[in-house]
Amino acid sequence: MITDQLPHLETFCKAAEASSFTAAAHALGLTQAAVSQRIQALEKNLRTPLFQREGGGVLLTDAGHRLYHFAQRILALHDEARQEVSGRKVPATGELTLAASSIPGEHLLPEALSSFRQRHPHIQVKATVTDSQEVLQQVERGHTQLGLVGRKDDQPHLEFHAFACDTMALIVPATHPWAKRTRVSVKQLCAQPLIVREEGSGSRFCLEQALAAAGKSAQDLHVVLELGSNEAIKDAVQRGLGLSVLSTYALKNELENGKLHALQVTGLALGREIYAVWDRRRVLPIPAQLFLDQLGVCQERRPAS
Repeated sequence: MITDQLPHLETFCKAAEASSFTAAAHALGLTQAAVSQRIQALEKNLRTPLFQREGGGVLLTDAGHRLYHFAQRILALHDEARQEVSGRKVPATGELTLAASSIPGEHLLPEALSSFRQRHPHIQVKATVTDSQEVLQQVERGHTQLGLVGRKDDQPHLEFHAFACDTMALIVPATHPWAKRTRVSVKQLCAQPLIVREEGSGSRFCLEQALAAAGKSAQDLHVVLELGSNEAIKDAVQRGLGLSVLSTYALKNELENGKLHALQVTGLALGREIYAVWDRRRVLPIPAQLFLDQLGVCQERRPAS
């Protein structure tokens, strides 16, 4: 019976979560040959392949995905029984890897990680902040378990679930003639010198999508400067180098102290959602599942069809 093979199931889950027999062997203190033998024994027992080769690693087959969910439940019940009998609760362990774009990474992730670490102090966390395009590439290549971004992508293997909302605003320096206004037109915006984020940024993507919905394009803008960070853009706007459109998450201090003024652009829908993203082809390790649960993200961890 498969329930007689708890070590085999644990090995199977480790290999599925790491997408690698070598990484599973290292995590379990086994040789790679021992990991392969345990996987082969499971496949022989179940009479179906559980993994397929993909690049330098392995991915679950459809049968492997189905087994993984049962294996998790079996191992969890085994741990629960052991804890109940011994009277000791075993905390969640492992490693959580995250990549976030600038807005979620700088303004949402710190608070989320603080709460997560309080709940799960034995889980190690590695997080990086970069632009949205790089985050999506890291997730797709299996370099990180989860991504947090301000834009969606049409990659078929990526699963996106919104967990927060964001609003973009046009910003001007306190000395600008528009500093006493609350709203301008798209035509007026296009006539002003504009500072934008780099290609691949979720903020820039949101602006370009809003322009397209209004019948305009990025070519209609008078772009004078392209910068790679929100802080650099805010400083440039304060120095009078141009106007910009940024997330209100990044503007809190400057709006409160009066150094910048925010306006809406009539006819330009500058709202967006912030997403958690993962690769549906890969199994989400327990730490990643726990982090998504904290974000309130409902996970459907099925293989891509």
